[in-house]
Amino acid sequence: MGQIRYLAVVSRDTDGLAEFYRDEIGMDELGRSADGDISLTDGYFNLTLFRQRASLMELRRDTGLHHIGMAVDDIDEVLRRYRELIPGGVALKEPGGTHYGEVRIFDPECNPVTLSERAFGVKTAERRLPRIGHIAIHTLQPQRCADFFTALFGMRELGTTQERRNQGRFNCFMGDGRTNLALHPYYRTHDPQGFALYNRIGHDGNEESFEERRFGIHHFGFLMRDASQKVAQLSHGKVPVADRPEVRPYAEYRVLDPDGNGFDLTQNKGWEVDVDIWERVN
Repeated sequence: MGQIRYLAVVSRDTDGLAEFYRDEIGMDELGRSADGDISLTDGYFNLTLFRQRASLMELRRDTGLHHIGMAVDDIDEVLRRYRELIPGGVALKEPGGTHYGEVRIFDPECNPVTLSERAFGVKTAERRLPRIGHIAIHTLQPQRCADFFTALFGMRELGTTQERRNQGRFNCFMGDGRTNLALHPYYRTHDPQGFALYNRIGHDGNEESFEERRFGIHHFGFLMRDASQKVAQLSHGKVPVADRPEVRPYAEYRVLDPDGNGFDLTQNKGWEVDVDIWERVN
């Protein structure tokens, strides 16, 4: 019914960011606009870098990872279900072309989700490496957002969700058969009266810096052959790289791109992309 095939980023330096993802990660360029927007692809995803400007008319105008897009067969049917699920839900026309979908809707927490019947201009559905296989979003109500993606796009809730429930956590993990979507609670603990408490405790129980907290899309991830070799190359070039905690089931490394956007690299751990189906390089 729907698959994630688009990720939008807002940047002050789209040329520099595009150069990084082309030269260091191996993505190909799809096209450029007169406004300085650049779209890249891994053969399946469209990664669009929007130049930061007021004329984008975005609700959030800060730089960073911005919104995702779903490739669907029938936008009208998605809109019908959307208006049943969220009466009065806002839907906007988008320009289409290389950099946009055709229609934009909003999840229950006002994060944009763009829709395309033409796979965002990516004419192939390759499974080459490296490829994007994971997107993580910080939410207020992960289960409510998970229900949204299930009702509109048929995404499946994964076994790792129940594992978190058994640990007393509220994370939700979804799959569309190709990509893992993690919905993490922004506020992670509750007092006895049921109020959410803001603290610095991360998913694995360790302290997390305030700089790591970002509402909305938090990071994404690539499956990559020889990930450790790529990490060594990036580290030598003074790109920030860190090992992921052993207790986390997904990904071995976290990298920051030139704009400070986080993305994971995995070779052996991989991601669960459907119920009991994992995508790994090895």
